[in-house]
Amino acid sequence: MTFNDNVRIDPSKVSKRSGGARRGGMIAGGGVGIALLLALGSQLLGINLMPFQPAAEQLLGGGAVSEEHAGALSNCETGADANQDVECAMNGAADSLDRYWATQVGNYRAPGPVVLFSGQTQSPCGAASSATGPFYCPADETIYIDVAFFDTLSRDYGASDGSLAQMYVLAHEWGHHISNLIGSLQSVGRESGAASGSVRLELQADCFAGAWVQNASSVTDSAGVPFLKPVTAEQIADAMSAAAAVGDDHIMESAGVGVNPERFTHGTSEQRQRWFRTGYEQGPTACATFDVPASQL
Repeated sequence: MTFNDNVRIDPSKVSKRSGGARRGGMIAGGGVGIALLLALGSQLLGINLMPFQPAAEQLLGGGAVSEEHAGALSNCETGADANQDVECAMNGAADSLDRYWATQVGNYRAPGPVVLFSGQTQSPCGAASSATGPFYCPADETIYIDVAFFDTLSRDYGASDGSLAQMYVLAHEWGHHISNLIGSLQSVGRESGAASGSVRLELQADCFAGAWVQNASSVTDSAGVPFLKPVTAEQIADAMSAAAAVGDDHIMESAGVGVNPERFTHGTSEQRQRWFRTGYEQGPTACATFDVPASQL
């Protein structure tokens, strides 16, 4: 999607972290490879191996972790800035998402400022890197994103590198915050499977993302200027490509393993696209993925 050049962006919606990289001999990209291996192993074995990431990185890379520094983004004040820089685009989209959901959810509260980081960082939910992918941490109600993940999504999984593909990722994670506020997230256990709570949660977030996209061009800044121009068919295709790229079946096929529905945690590519489209066409009230039978997921 394209921002209106003169819209004003609230810089408090995003925090940029620098530092936090592991020092002492770890090869470039080593943490990414470790995280991908553990994430794939978690999916195939049905066991969460991600808590072992720090130990694995210490074993293979060694060294200490440098101090992190956080602050607001610089030179991200207008839509023109957001159209030129992906981090500014995340800031602008976060501002739009916050304003949209404040009108949709009773007793709404904003998540913490979106954390943009480079390489790796720490959260109350554990270590984060571009390989673990963007995520929402309910412990601090904050979204964590390494924008390098967008390159990974495009290069390794075939997603579009268009702006709405990137904003879809943020909108999906914001959807998890909405699920947290309305109580859906709390009903999810550690089970996997095609009709599991985890799959229902992810599909609900896709649906919520679609609802925002449909209404994004009507969300305005404090002066009444719309954040975004009306979405185009090509941009919708960008978002759909991102949704398809992170389907369980597509990820398993890309990893060269058989598709096993018993290990699904996010839903198939078709399901993720369909629920995004449901939110886009029918709005957030249609996103009741926890209320439908398995055959309708």
